[in-house]
Amino acid sequence: LLTHLLCSSRFNWSELTPLGLWGRTLGLQTENSQFLLEGMPFRILGGSMHYFRVPREYWEDRMLKMRACGLNTLTTYVPWNLHEKERGKFDFSKNLDLRAFLSLAAKNGLWVILRPGPYICSEWDLGGLPSWLLQDPEMQLRTTYKGFTEAVDAYFDRLMRVVVPLQASTTLSLCRAGSPIIAVQVENEYGSYAKDPNYMTYVKMALVNRGIVELLMTSDNKNGLSFGLVEGALATVNFQKLEPGLLKYLDTVQKDQPKMVMEYWTGWFDNWGGPHYVFDADEMVNTVGSILKTGASINLYMFHGGTNFGFMSGALEADEYKADVTSYDYDAVLTEAGDYTSKFFKLRQLFSMVIGQPLPLPPMIESKASYGAILLHQYISLWDVLPALSQPIKSEVPVNMENLPLNDSTGQPHGYVLYETVIFGGGHLHSRDHVRDRAQVFVNTVYVGELDYNTVELSIPEGQQGFRQLRLLVENRGRVNYGLALNEQRKGLIGDIFLNKTPLRNFKIYSLEMKPAFMKSLQQVSGWSTVPDYFMGPAFFRGRLWVEQQPQDTFLKLQGWEKGVVFVNGQNLGRYWKIGPQETLYLPGPWLRRGGNEIVIFEERTAGRIIQSVDIPYLGRTQYVD
Repeated sequence: LLTHLLCSSRFNWSELTPLGLWGRTLGLQTENSQFLLEGMPFRILGGSMHYFRVPREYWEDRMLKMRACGLNTLTTYVPWNLHEKERGKFDFSKNLDLRAFLSLAAKNGLWVILRPGPYICSEWDLGGLPSWLLQDPEMQLRTTYKGFTEAVDAYFDRLMRVVVPLQASTTLSLCRAGSPIIAVQVENEYGSYAKDPNYMTYVKMALVNRGIVELLMTSDNKNGLSFGLVEGALATVNFQKLEPGLLKYLDTVQKDQPKMVMEYWTGWFDNWGGPHYVFDADEMVNTVGSILKTGASINLYMFHGGTNFGFMSGALEADEYKADVTSYDYDAVLTEAGDYTSKFFKLRQLFSMVIGQPLPLPPMIESKASYGAILLHQYISLWDVLPALSQPIKSEVPVNMENLPLNDSTGQPHGYVLYETVIFGGGHLHSRDHVRDRAQVFVNTVYVGELDYNTVELSIPEGQQGFRQLRLLVENRGRVNYGLALNEQRKGLIGDIFLNKTPLRNFKIYSLEMKPAFMKSLQQVSGWSTVPDYFMGPAFFRGRLWVEQQPQDTFLKLQGWEKGVVFVNGQNLGRYWKIGPQETLYLPGPWLRRGGNEIVIFEERTAGRIIQSVDIPYLGRTQYVD
């Protein structure tokens, strides 16, 4: 394979590891179009893996597979909106323990390129920015707007306490041999946004002034490259197809610097209602070979994609709004569950030729389980849950999700919101395009239709004399994570809804964020009953998955269900939707326990009676990336 390739000299980095270089002082440098690591020639063979998309119990397994593929560097984003869900309250514990993740990379012989944002794109809700930033009606994200930079400063103050001691050349490191960070990226693809010419300098100085001393980099596609530069940072490029002259184009923006592909896209992400995208393995490995033949360094985005657990998927807004699916399999080098693909073995063969040294043996694959049919035997209607669980917020006018007085005044980031008001009679309901992103409309408990980006009006049937409750159950399907519309990502009802040209008033607003405390209290609610032969949601359903032996990974297939969310032992696995392409949800073995495991499903409309635990994922009808 690719025997025509190769570099004039073999590249042996076996001694250049975080634990193998003691007394480091130089770190990663650039000189005469090449990288030097501690003064020795170095080529970055990197792969992206995000700790927040992979169960902590599997971090090391995925790192070992990186090494076995021939990689020497791990890249990861840092999601601000998980580390600071509520303003001023920081979380670096459990699956968000960034220090543990980076230290584990060092232990396993991987250097790290850290991409701390504050914006990360990544098909992640609002590109990793916290939704509470949008409480400010004047907010200008990714600019030097004071409200934004003050929030970034506070976040970086806390984040850099974790990051700075783990830099490869810092004198602050307690154990310099275990400090893997050799480069830090300044923001992310800013050339495609470029709303403020002072912003990139601000982010760079925000890093430097807090103790970042390693090599700085920027990352852009070709069209954004010249607009995303900042003095003192190495420009890198992102692409999937190697157009003629693309890498040489880097020379037009910076002279005599090493060439680096920060994101070589090994696959692509999926949207609800579209196909499951795949990228040909041979085409991919041939392009990687061509990149390496030029002497460039490379980072595979993604090496291992993982999962957008919970409500964290992002969205696209080009011609229309398209929400991303729960799986972030990405048709990457490893599957969503960490299994090998043909891409892995083809790349391993290629990289072994580059390195000229034997590679570590690939770890054994963890077997998957098929636990069979799971009966969801009990249900409770959303309407029966509300009085027991949630005190409504009363407001004369609709309030968007981010501005609800919740979570210590930082609003509601994700999930659903129910808006309830009283109407007299029926008529013509018009949303004026104020629904974000999708509303089921009910009169009392009777479903009358949906409002979304494409449907902005409904007919409300006339009823008997007297008042009736009009209810709009609004789902936030995920905030756009890329493009120029980031400032317009408020969710819920973002303005007035009109009935017969009169704006509706006097709302009761119920928050349905479905946080762990909510899910726990749901179990104590009286009113659960046996599921009838036919029932329409919205409702919660519950059942038990029994595991006799050591729990293993499995996939939940929701055939016969329409649209909703699945929780297992309180963990939010993410959204499902019958329009596909994704048909199974990944359930990691570490989230199961021997014996009974509680499954709760929130179904918006049509419920099945069972779900299937299967040992093979199905991500939908495939379409090759053009």
